[in-house]
Amino acid sequence: MTVHQLTDANFQAEVLNAESLVLVDVWAAWCGPCRLMAPLMEWAASTYGEGLRVGKLEADPNPVVRDQLQIKGLPTLILFKAGVELARWEGAMAKPQLQAFVDAHL
Repeated sequence: MTVHQLTDANFQAEVLNAESLVLVDVWAAWCGPCRLMAPLMEWAASTYGEGLRVGKLEADPNPVVRDQLQIKGLPTLILFKAGVELARWEGAMAKPQLQAFVDAHL
């Protein structure tokens, strides 16, 4: 599975209209902790396969969704299911934390 690139234009279709569990990573190119999370998003996409859709939303070029989600800090990870926010985590985390965060909602 691949990590989807999310934008203001496709967020509704890719995340809010998806029936499956969706992990959204809100990040920025200038954010050091965000760069640490990038390999973990690839790991999550390959580990969970069809059970979890993983997407990355770059905060700066996508202000509409960023503001709708009320993003205060980066990175912010949000789990959605059927368009509803289930959980949110602000800041970087280690792989075991990410696994526990996702597993709690599968």
